[in-house]
Amino acid sequence: MAWLLDPFVVPFMQRALLGGLLAAVTCAVVGTWVVVRGMAFLGEALAHGMLPGLALATLAGWPPVVGAAVSAGLMGVGVGAVARRARLSHDTAIGLLFAGMLALGVVIVSRSRSFATDVTTILFGDVLAIRPADVVVLAAALVLLVGVCLLLHRPFVAVSFDPRTAATLGLRPRLAHAAMVLVVAAAVVTSYQALGSLLVVALLLAPAAAARQWTHRLPSTMALGAALGAAAVLAGLLLSWHAGTAGGASIALCAVALVAVSVTARAVLSR
Repeated sequence: MAWLLDPFVVPFMQRALLGGLLAAVTCAVVGTWVVVRGMAFLGEALAHGMLPGLALATLAGWPPVVGAAVSAGLMGVGVGAVARRARLSHDTAIGLLFAGMLALGVVIVSRSRSFATDVTTILFGDVLAIRPADVVVLAAALVLLVGVCLLLHRPFVAVSFDPRTAATLGLRPRLAHAAMVLVVAAAVVTSYQALGSLLVVALLLAPAAAARQWTHRLPSTMALGAALGAAAVLAGLLLSWHAGTAGGASIALCAVALVAVSVTARAVLSR
């Protein structure tokens, strides 16, 4: 069976594996909060909301991650502002900004006739094109975001399960929610290189959702989610190499398949 792992003697496959593993761990930790808090729609909207910033940065010759960070950050902050000032539900505010940012991104892209390849990469990623600099960014994001989650663990737990108790304890639930949104945005921005903005949501949600089938404790969900996400990255890259399929889509498909397997296995074992 050693022939299965032969692709990982190739340098670009090694970078793809390392970058994918870093993204998987980051998304598992942050994704646990997304699943627990019920923020899946926001995570998807942030992934799509990066498009205007990515498009502008690419056209201007700036690092794409800078444009993505600005765009996702503005959207994350904008959701709360629109919901409060327009007296709309968070789902409505997210949906409006989601559609608006995506439309703006398409308008910007449509102004440039030489943008087709870049848009494909933005939407679907190119895990096999991860560079050493991207690995450094992913590693730094992992350390930073895990550190933030550890630092804000108590307010995150309180706002996720009982916002009123969080307010009573002086944990400032609105501020904690805003911080959680920014953490999710940062995870999406730094991980999109591996899977693209359309598929990164799978790595953000699927491993944590699969892990929740087996444990409800947050630390163990994060740890198991990280392991499952790593398994999805490994399986996806092997599928991509041996079957000639798209790398990012293969990883996303394997991640979602893990949820189906976990749900089915849990149902069978609980009988």
